Amino acid sequence: MGTKKKKKTLPVRLNIIFFFVFLLFSALILRLGFVQIVYGEDYKRELEKTEDVTVNTSVPRGKMYDTTGKVIVDNVAEKAITYTNTGESQEVMIETAEKLSDFIEKDTKKVTERDKKDYWILKNEKEAAKKVSDKEKEELAEKYPDKDEYNDKVYKLQLEKITESDLNTLTDHDLEVLAIYREFISGYKFTPQMVKNKDVTDEEFAIVSENLESLPGVDTTTDWERSYAFEDTLKSVLGNVSSSEKGLPAERLDYYTSRGYSLNDRVGTSYLELEYEDVLKGQKEKVRNKTDKSGEIVDTEVITEGKRGNDLVLSIDMELQREVEKIIEEELKVAKTSAGTKLLDRAYVVLMNPNTGDVLSMAGKKLVTNEETGKVEVQDDALGNITTTYNVGSVVKGATVLTGYKTGAITPGTVWNDTEVKIGQTVKKSWTTMGPINDLTALQRSSNVYMFRTVMQMAQANYVYGQPLSVQLKDFTLLRNEFAQYGLGIRTGIDLPNEQVGFKGQDTLPGFLLDLSIGQYDTYSNMQLAQYVSTIANGGNRMEPHIVKEIREPVADDSELGPTIETIKPKVLNKLDLKEEWIERVQQGFEMVAQTPKGTAYSNLGGKDYSPAAKTGTAEAFYDGPDRADYGKEPPAVMNLSLISYAPSENPEVAMAVMVPWAYQGSVDNGANKKIGERVLDTYFNLKKQRETPETEEAQETEETQAE
Repeated sequence: MGTKKKKKTLPVRLNIIFFFVFLLFSALILRLGFVQIVYGEDYKRELEKTEDVTVNTSVPRGKMYDTTGKVIVDNVAEKAITYTNTGESQEVMIETAEKLSDFIEKDTKKVTERDKKDYWILKNEKEAAKKVSDKEKEELAEKYPDKDEYNDKVYKLQLEKITESDLNTLTDHDLEVLAIYREFISGYKFTPQMVKNKDVTDEEFAIVSENLESLPGVDTTTDWERSYAFEDTLKSVLGNVSSSEKGLPAERLDYYTSRGYSLNDRVGTSYLELEYEDVLKGQKEKVRNKTDKSGEIVDTEVITEGKRGNDLVLSIDMELQREVEKIIEEELKVAKTSAGTKLLDRAYVVLMNPNTGDVLSMAGKKLVTNEETGKVEVQDDALGNITTTYNVGSVVKGATVLTGYKTGAITPGTVWNDTEVKIGQTVKKSWTTMGPINDLTALQRSSNVYMFRTVMQMAQANYVYGQPLSVQLKDFTLLRNEFAQYGLGIRTGIDLPNEQVGFKGQDTLPGFLLDLSIGQYDTYSNMQLAQYVSTIANGGNRMEPHIVKEIREPVADDSELGPTIETIKPKVLNKLDLKEEWIERVQQGFEMVAQTPKGTAYSNLGGKDYSPAAKTGTAEAFYDGPDRADYGKEPPAVMNLSLISYAPSENPEVAMAVMVPWAYQGSVDNGANKKIGERVLDTYFNLKKQRETPETEEAQETEETQAE
């Protein structure tokens, strides 16, 4: 009988393991099937997901033209190299900066010590890590459990321990790479940053263009820079624009970014460029970049085409402006040769159309000693017409007489005896004793006493020679309020920032009310004088002065002006509440100043074929100029000279204000105000005649041709 074989069996434990493996694989297969069938489309869409990022690209600013159509401010194209950060890693950006440094020269002056330290750490990671000991790291870890905060503190400690010798290991090439890399990381993602836009050579531009494939994010393009056809003429009024390097002013960062500006956008920072920023800035090109999940750009679409800013047409006549500036400079230098002119250093002129408020010329010059060479140089100070104020003297007497009419203190033809006025121990008088005079003669010969008697009557003050005089604050307020109706002591409304209104004397002693009536107490700007004389010239309308005349659309043809978007219409700020015959009476007095032998401006303006009217002014004042500190608590007494005028006296087309502060000390009047005023008006009408002549000759030639 044979023996029976034993059946082999697997251990129970092994069977259990196989069973569990089977269950796990089954669960995995079920899960994969569930994910693929139920969520497959969702995950596919997630992988294909893109993000839309809209980027604004800057455009050139609008241009500025003068009233005759000449370009004043333009944009000059410049070759530029830019970088757009599309999400590359730090390593790739540095590698790109190193390659680009082989093709261009980059100025390293703006690289800071902090920039160098950051870059040194990037270049020397192992050495930088050793700067912080293990013990210091342990202490920081205990103190700052948050990982990000801990890393930040470690990094700051590394920066502190970097020595001068460490930084000296950075070569000139390293610094150039750093300067480029610094530009790479200076702006927003997907927004082009200027790497170099000054002095890019043709060779640099060409070689970078040829190697763009190996320079991710780098591009060659055209940038722009402001140019000035008339160089420094009126430049302070035109204003400035920030550079692409500076970008938005820090003090107005929130204001601009909330309005869609980028950090490196150029904006107007002063005067016309600032005042008309919304007009000049243009419409940015809007580009939508579609990126995949990894941040790579997969498509680019232009949403809105860019458009250059709108253009400004100014009321300024640049040919006239340059001639006026030349006259001021020449007469200042001539006046400086006279006695007592140590403190004389500036003069101002405003020419305005009295009927529209168009500012035809706004000129100012200042003599400044160069500290290095010791030579006297002439600087533009056109803004001084609105930013500085002075005692202006007798030019305000027209407003004083009209206030006398209005308050009933005097009537046309009222006669006062021009002899000295004495209040207590204070004696006040005119430049010469004139005897009995009426209102016209008072303006013609510039009587102080007539104005004193008028305002004393206005204040209902009982004047007795040598006795005290009683006036009240309300009398000062009344006279100032009346002066303000002409633009004296208030803002003129000119379309420029930083206009000053002047200083109002605080003391209310009776003698100061008399001083106020002859322009020797409160201070006024030359632009206020121009508005004041325009108000009288046009019959009582205080016109708002303006520099900008029109806003135009930009056109491709630079030789033409685009269609008009807006015309700045003449604006009447207020109308004098006066009888027409009263204003005509003062106009007659102003005409006598310029056109009759005893008139104070007759020696300069008498006999002119353009028939001017005028009023001169001389004010006793105290010096308050740049050398004021040299005189301690007692500034020297000086004489300010002024002149207001308009022409022709019938139907005037131009009004003028001239201001020469601190013109002289002593008794030698150099007459700079009248000399400047005469030459400026002569120039205005001569230029007008020259421009009319060619048209007349052309018309005559056309008539002759047609006749033949």
